Amino acid sequence: MHISHAHRVFVVAASFLGAWGSHAAWAADAKAVVVDEMSAYLEFVDYGGGTIFSEQIPKDEYAKMMVIDTRDASQFGKDHIPGAVHIEWRQVLAQSAQIPKNKTVLLYCNTGSLSAQAGFALRVAGWENVRILQGGYAEWKAKGGMDANLKAVSAPKH
Repeated sequence: MHISHAHRVFVVAASFLGAWGSHAAWAADAKAVVVDEMSAYLEFVDYGGGTIFSEQIPKDEYAKMMVIDTRDASQFGKDHIPGAVHIEWRQVLAQSAQIPKNKTVLLYCNTGSLSAQAGFALRVAGWENVRILQGGYAEWKAKGGMDANLKAVSAPKH
């Protein structure tokens, strides 16, 4: 059985916290272990941290992914990528039971910064299938939305 580095981070953290409860010294040790493990994860993760550009996503691929809008509810209510579900960026771990590990998960916010934080949390928690939409919803929309890939591949080359 393959156990990811990210999974080991949380097993170690949980065992420290569970074994030592609220004892301040042990909690500090647990925090140090988690920070060390997260540091090791950052050295291990691919350079882009799982980012993807809208031009890289063919229109028919959206239906094969779970697309998560990590913005607040009012922004999601105004407009969002078709088929997206709403999970605010701070809630991705709390609602992780509904996030699959067996297909691509695309996270986005307005510009990509908050979804990157949500993506980092999920990846450290063991979701190796998470991608962050580079530039977020604003850039996705500006580049053609669902047709960004088609526009990119059909653009005249100079």
